[in-house]
Amino acid sequence: MNSMVYLIGAGPGDPGLLTLRGAELLSRSDVVLYDGLSNVELLSHAPSAEHICVGKHGQQRIWRQDEIIDEMLKHARNGRIVARLKGGDPAVFARTAEEVEALSEAGISYEIVPGITAALAAGSYAGIPITHRKLASAVALVTGHEEPGKTESALDWQALARFPGTLVIYMGVTTAEVWTRSLIENGKSPDTPVAIVRRCSHHDQQTFRCRLDEVADRLSPANKIRPPVIVIIGPVAELTETQNWLEQRPLFGQTVLVTRPIDQAEELATPLRDLGATVLVQPAIQIGPPQDWAEVDAAIESLANQDFVIFCSRNGVQYFLDRVLELGHDMRSFAGVQLACVGKKTAAALADFHLRADLIPQDFRAESLVDELRGHVSGKRVVLVRASRGRDILEESLTQAGADVTQVVAYSHTDVTTPDAKILQAAQHGRIDWITLTSSATAESVHRMLGESMKQAKIASLSPITSQTVRDLGCTVTCEADPYTMDSLVQSLLKFKLS
Repeated sequence: MNSMVYLIGAGPGDPGLLTLRGAELLSRSDVVLYDGLSNVELLSHAPSAEHICVGKHGQQRIWRQDEIIDEMLKHARNGRIVARLKGGDPAVFARTAEEVEALSEAGISYEIVPGITAALAAGSYAGIPITHRKLASAVALVTGHEEPGKTESALDWQALARFPGTLVIYMGVTTAEVWTRSLIENGKSPDTPVAIVRRCSHHDQQTFRCRLDEVADRLSPANKIRPPVIVIIGPVAELTETQNWLEQRPLFGQTVLVTRPIDQAEELATPLRDLGATVLVQPAIQIGPPQDWAEVDAAIESLANQDFVIFCSRNGVQYFLDRVLELGHDMRSFAGVQLACVGKKTAAALADFHLRADLIPQDFRAESLVDELRGHVSGKRVVLVRASRGRDILEESLTQAGADVTQVVAYSHTDVTTPDAKILQAAQHGRIDWITLTSSATAESVHRMLGESMKQAKIASLSPITSQTVRDLGCTVTCEADPYTMDSLVQSLLKFKLS
């Protein structure tokens, strides 16, 4: 039996803060037990594993520690590799000692992988240096939620009140009245600066500044500051307004819906996240192989007799050239053939196969490509590689210019018909600030999924043609990319937000 348990620190929330070792071990796992403080995006590192949530505040029952240990041991005893994904660092208020003791008694091998704990994350993400040359030379990490059933606190509140540095309180939301009173009664000044940091490192991070004697009121249920929260106490808390870079990013607080196919969404989602936006991904279109490869195969076999091959998208490049290789050919099949692409990204996809585009229009429009080809295709044979649907302007215009055009559908292009329930609810309640639309088909599909709630969001469009479709659907276009690239789409959205 080759069982193994990895106790992995998930970090404070941002999935990019997982260690390389943590990602590597997640990829090896057969089952992942994760808590509510672990970002579910981290589960993408373990796509083939069984994912078991052991509880999340406000959404489902929190498992007892003995239940978590029993579940972990059950899978390990069955010879499975188990990842126990724990928010923050396993060694900081994470009850790792109890899990390690149980594993040791059972004779099961384990490894502990550090993670970034919330106190340290706050130093970087909330602009609060928990140590400071002039203000704090020491830090104390304190739990605000001790073991239930204790007859008295194990914490020396008198010593903590006199502590000459920064206090960081973990898990102190529901007990705020108790620990703030204990500090003040033992000599801590009521006007001591405090920073309350909620969901540190997430795109919806919040930082609240107040005095120590105001904390209990701020964390009362009526104010709805829900966990996860850490409270930083001391002079360094006053630095949040000048050093809080995360909440000062230009798109912080904006929720943007990205509607590209799932394997292409990150090209748009990543720069938006980098600017501070909360990004939701709801693909409007599914990309897949054609229903029948016959016409693609025939076009590939006839390449030696063709004069031009035109690619309308990166997807067309990928599917067509992958098929070339699957049929036992290689890039020599394109010897003597001129290659044209609608845009630079499509040309870059060609370059991945060590092919160079001979022609790319300056403004990345099909109409411009036709204008540049018109005087060169009369009497020529042209293969047009395209999706299963889309505009026919290239085929019609090139045929009118005297070309012998063969259209081949290299990939299917179908609508997603059912949106994610949480995204639909967010749209219906006006919680989506922006919707990005990159084609007419995408716009139509999103409108079918979201209906009238689409009108509650601002719309960023990739091109005039997409914009016209949006208007035809009865919606307003807020900004439009120029030129028609993903980078320009992000910049147009940013420019409007800053204007």
